[in-house]
This record gives sequence, structure tokens and C-alpha cells, in this order.
Amino acid sequence: MDDMFKKCLMLIAFTFNVYAESSVEEVAKLGNELTPLGGITAANADGTIPAWDGGLTEPPAGFKQGEHYLDPFSGDAIQFIISNENISKYADKLSAGHKALLKTYPDTFKLNVYQTRRTAAAPQRIYDATKRIAPLAKLTADGNGVTGAIEGTPFPIPSNGLEVIWNHILRWRSNYVERHVSQAAPTRGGDYTLVKFIDRFNLLYSHEGMTEEKMNNIILHFKQEVIAPARLAGGILLGHETLNQNKEKRKVWLYNPGQRRVRRAPNVAFDNPGTASDGMRTNDQFDMYNGSPERYNWELLGKKEIYVPYNNYKISSPSLKYKDIITPLHINQDYPRYELHRVWIVEATLKENARHIYKRRTFYVDEDSWQVLVVDQYDNRDQLWRVSEGMAINYYDVPALWTTLEVHTDLQAGRYLVIGLDNESEPYNFNISVSNSDFSPSALRREGRR
Repeated sequence: MDDMFKKCLMLIAFTFNVYAESSVEEVAKLGNELTPLGGITAANADGTIPAWDGGLTEPPAGFKQGEHYLDPFSGDAIQFIISNENISKYADKLSAGHKALLKTYPDTFKLNVYQTRRTAAAPQRIYDATKRIAPLAKLTADGNGVTGAIEGTPFPIPSNGLEVIWNHILRWRSNYVERHVSQAAPTRGGDYTLVKFIDRFNLLYSHEGMTEEKMNNIILHFKQEVIAPARLAGGILLGHETLNQNKEKRKVWLYNPGQRRVRRAPNVAFDNPGTASDGMRTNDQFDMYNGSPERYNWELLGKKEIYVPYNNYKISSPSLKYKDIITPLHINQDYPRYELHRVWIVEATLKENARHIYKRRTFYVDEDSWQVLVVDQYDNRDQLWRVSEGMAINYYDVPALWTTLEVHTDLQAGRYLVIGLDNESEPYNFNISVSNSDFSPSALRREGRR
């Protein structure tokens, strides 16, 4: 990061820190100068980022619930392509990770840049809750939890990096969702074995009418069943994620089909390898970032305009096969869509005496949804190691902006992990009927033995 860029970010960060401390007067700007979740409503100076007009809240013609999401922008043409040959022209609007990908794979990696469309949206009750809790929400003394917040975005006008990360962790995605997705970690030559999952989420924090008392410190339930390949099939992971991580750590159980028993799994956290990921991602990289922030110092560097993956309906289209997307070294870059958006930049630096395989991480967080879109991860030599991309779309029937695909590319190994593939399976289902009891250890035991 050059000195001039650092100075600019420090100035922006100072500006926003002062801005966030104005509390009641500034909270009144939500829904006016600021979007209901805290983004800047207005367009940027040259109009390349348009004003936010409410986002995408209606499905396109022909969409039917239960089917894959239609691309409402299928008629958009590529405006320009960023490659290694013209990287200098766009360098000030690229993350360090994207610059590295362009340089590492000069013949194959590119960014197809499209018109910017600020599609992020949420239900009105999430906007109302955000405005209601914004003056009340606080970090715990150690920053490892949040109090005074329920249902909405706790820190729409953030004053530090931890608040931004908690906004991502607590962002609106829906109440419930079931997804049938696949994961692949190709070799350098492109060979891979698909790992297939059924994921179910019960996002308690966002439920209408939820209270801190009723939530009992659990912000979400998560259950993940492996259904393929045969050697892994039948394994189930159950997780209860907590709001105050010091009061109570994440609780995780695993069902082992070989032993036909449920056991606690306290190590499903931080930098332990993700499920069946071939060591290509850590547990806390799932959903771009999850879990306790306790091992890092979080610095808010400010806000910047950069090219990020956005409105990636094309890459989730059922007209594509997995083999169209999974290619050697990185995914097929013909399909991702990139747009210019304003993002919050947060630098996470490993605390002294803390342990993690990533010494430093830079997060680029969407101002309109609090979805982490890009992460640059550095090794203990402070060398850029892995680049993560969250290919986001607006699930417009909810509505909610969330990833349809996550890609974690290892620059040093020449490999990557892609998770979330659903082109050849069922689309996300936001209308499942589940209860809290479905996410209990006893339910896990019964489910595993069926």
C-alpha cells in the first residue's frame, strides 16, 4: 500500500470516526442522506456509482419461487475488461488481491466490469429495527460481543473496524434458508471431486419480534450434512453461534456416521481447516468471515471505491455446468460480474501471542448490505497468500443480498476452493419450515441414525 493511499485512507477514516460519534443527529440521516443501513445514498461525483433508490425488491418477469434466480440484468454488456495489460489504468480501484491475481495469471485472469447496480435491499422491518437500535447498540468491553441490538444492523454508522465486522456477522440474510450446494478444490491440473452439502440456517437474530432474552445469546443455528462423496456422506455438523462470545463460546456438535454418535467439537473455529476443504480455507473463512473476532486487532481504514464481485446471477445460472466454472488455477473468469462500489476497508492484524495462519487480513465490505465481498489474507511472512471473493446477488424475493458463490484462491499453491455451486442442484430455499428444536443435539442424533 503506497504512502499517498495510506494518507487518504487515514483521512477518510478520521472523517467517518468523527461522523459516527454524532449519534442521535446522525442516526436521523438513515433513510435520507444515508440509506436505511448506513450507505451513502447519493451517487459518486462522476456518476459511475449511481444513487441508491431502494434496491431490487421485485423479481423479474418470469421468475417463479422454487426455481433458480433469473438474471434481471442479462442484457447488460461488459463495459470494459481489466487485465494484466491495462492494470495500471485501474490500479487505484483494485484490491491488492485482485492486482496479485491479474499479475499471477496474466494470460487467464481478468475482471469483466459491468454497469454498477445498487441492488442491495432488505425488508422495511430491518430498516426500522436498524434505526431503532443504532443509538443503543454497543460492543462489549473487549469487543467480543454486542449488546443492545436485535434484528437490525447494529452499527450503521461505524466508528471502528470491529463494528463493521459485527455488522457483517449480524447482517440480514433471511429468517431461514436451506441450500443444496457443492464444493470443489481442484488440483493445479484442474482435477477435482465434488463435495455436496445440504446447509440449513435458522437466523434467530433477524426474526421478527425477537428479543435479546428470547434469543438467549444465540444468533443463529446452522446444520450442514455431507451427502457426497460416499466416503464422507452422512457426516453432520451442528453449530450454535453466540452474540457475546465471552459469555458463551460457539457450540458445535458433529455426528459421525461410522461411530453413529454425536460428540462436541470445540475446534470448529478460527484457523482449523474447513469441512472437506483440502486445507484450502479456514473455519472462519466460511461466509467470508464468521465467529469470534478476538484474535485480531481491527482497524477501520475508511471507505473507497473499488471493483468488486456484484450481481453475479450469470455464474449461478442453471445453464452452466460445474465443469464450465471449475478450471485450472482459478475459476473461469468469463462468468463473474464486477462492478464499481463503495466499500468499507478493515485491516485485521493478529494480536501479539494470538495464533492464526493469517497474520493479516484486509476486508472489503459493501456499504449497502454489510456483506464482505473481498478479503486479502497474508501469511506469517506478511506475504499475500490467499484472496477470497464473495460472488453476491440479491435474492429479490426475500429481499436480501448474499453470496451465491465463494471463491478462495491460493496464490502460492496455484489452487483454489469454490463453495456454493448450485447450478446443477436445487436453488436456495428461503421458505423452509423449521423450529429451534430441529437444531438440537438430540435432533442431530435422531437425524443421523435414520
